[in-house]
Amino acid sequence: MNVIRPNSLQARDIAVAIHPQTNLAKHEQDGPTVIVRGDGIRIYDDSGKEFIEGAAGLWCAALGFASDRLADVAARQMRTLGYYHSYRSTAHPAGIELAEKLIELAPVPMSKVLLQCSGSEANDTAIKLCWYYQAAMGRPEKNKIIGRMGGYHGTTVAAGSLSGKPDMHVDFNLPLPQFKHTLNPHYYRFHEDGETEEEFSTRMADALEAMILEEGPDTVAAFFAEPVMGAGGVIVPPATYFEKIQAVLKKYDVLFIADEVICGFGRTGNWWGSQTFDLKPDIVTCAKALSAAFMPVSALLINEKVYQAMVAQSRKLGSFVHGYTYTGHPVAAAVALETLKIYEEMDLVGHSRRVGAYFQDRLAAFADRPLVGDVRGVGLIAGLDLVTDKAARTPIPSMEPVERHVREAGLVLRLIGNRITFSPPVIIDESGVDEMLARLDKALTGVEKELAL
Repeated sequence: MNVIRPNSLQARDIAVAIHPQTNLAKHEQDGPTVIVRGDGIRIYDDSGKEFIEGAAGLWCAALGFASDRLADVAARQMRTLGYYHSYRSTAHPAGIELAEKLIELAPVPMSKVLLQCSGSEANDTAIKLCWYYQAAMGRPEKNKIIGRMGGYHGTTVAAGSLSGKPDMHVDFNLPLPQFKHTLNPHYYRFHEDGETEEEFSTRMADALEAMILEEGPDTVAAFFAEPVMGAGGVIVPPATYFEKIQAVLKKYDVLFIADEVICGFGRTGNWWGSQTFDLKPDIVTCAKALSAAFMPVSALLINEKVYQAMVAQSRKLGSFVHGYTYTGHPVAAAVALETLKIYEEMDLVGHSRRVGAYFQDRLAAFADRPLVGDVRGVGLIAGLDLVTDKAARTPIPSMEPVERHVREAGLVLRLIGNRITFSPPVIIDESGVDEMLARLDKALTGVEKELAL
C-alpha cells in the first residue's frame, strides 16, 4: 500500500475524482499515478520517474505528449473564433477544411463527413445512422446491430451495448436487446486443433451467417468491426477473415461500419486499417489520432448511399435531428487539420511501415520466451499472449506481477486479460523501439523468475 501524503496531488485526487476503468476501492487506498509532463514518447510522474509510454495513452497520442506547434494553432484559433456550432446550416472554415481533407484521405469513396467529439460518440452516432438509413429505406424493423465478442466501440449506452465486453455490461443493464455479438476472431486462443487460419475464418463467417439467419435477415441492420481489435487485446484478423465476412454482409444487405478509432492514421502501416485489410465499409468512424489526442474530436465518413437516405429522411421529417453542442468545434477542427499536415510532412505511412516492420521483427523474438505463447501485430500495434503452458495455451493466472514489473522497468503498456498490448506513439523510431523492448525484456525476466518459469 502506498503512503499518501496529506495535501499531495494524490490525496487531493482521491478526495474529489472518479476515474474510468478503475477499481475505486483500491484507488481510495493506493491513490493515482500522477503524470505531470510529457516529452516525445516519454512521460514523467510527480516524483520525477520517467516512463516510455508504449500505449500512446489510450492508443491515441500519436505525436507524443506535448506539441508547441499544435498549442500555437489552438491558441490562434481561440483568438479568432474560439467556439461556434454547426447547427442549422452554420459552418466555419476549420470544419470545412477538415471535412474536405478527410474525404480526400478516405480509404474508399465517401460522400460526406459528420464531425463529433469522441470515438464513443462517433460509434453511437453511426448506430443511429444505421437505424435512420433502414427507416428511410422503408424497413424500420431491420434494426439489429451485430458486433463481435471482445470488440470495443465505446462506453455510451449504445456503443457500450455494441461492445462485446461483458465487464462493461454488468450492472449497467446492458446490452440493449437489439445488439448481438458474433464470435471473436482470435485465432491463437480459439482455433481448433489442426485448423488453419483460412479454415478458422470460414468458421467465423459461417457463424455470422448463422446468426443473421437465426435473427432473420430482414431484422439485421449493420455489422461493426475494428480492422484490428484493440481493447479486446490487439487481435489481428486471421487470413481471409474480412474477405469472407464481407461476402456474408453483402449477401444479406447488411451495412458494414469500420471502426477506425484506433486503427486510423498510420497505426497499421497505412492511413487506414481498412486499406491494410481491404475493407469496403459504408461508414468509417475515426477519432484518437485524428488530433493526436491533443483535442477531443471524431468523425464519421459516410458513403453516398447512406447520405442520400439521410437527405430523403431529412426532407420527409423536416430536419436531421441529431447533434452535439461541440460538434465540429473550431479549435478541435483546427488542431486536427494541423495534425494531418504534420502526418503528411513526416510521411506517416512510410514511417509507420519502416519502423513498424522493425518493431514487429524485434518483438517476434519474444515468442521464444517461456512466458509468451503468441506474438501478433501489424505496423505499430501488437499483442503478446502470456501463458504458463505453451502446449495447452494456459493463460497466466494473474497479470499483477506483470503490471508491477513493467512499471518498475519504466514502461507503460496496456494489459488486457492475459495479453500485453503495444501501440506506441507513431513518432517512435528504431532506437525508441530498442529501448522499449529492452525494458520489456527486463520486466518479463523479472516475472519469469518470480513465477519460476
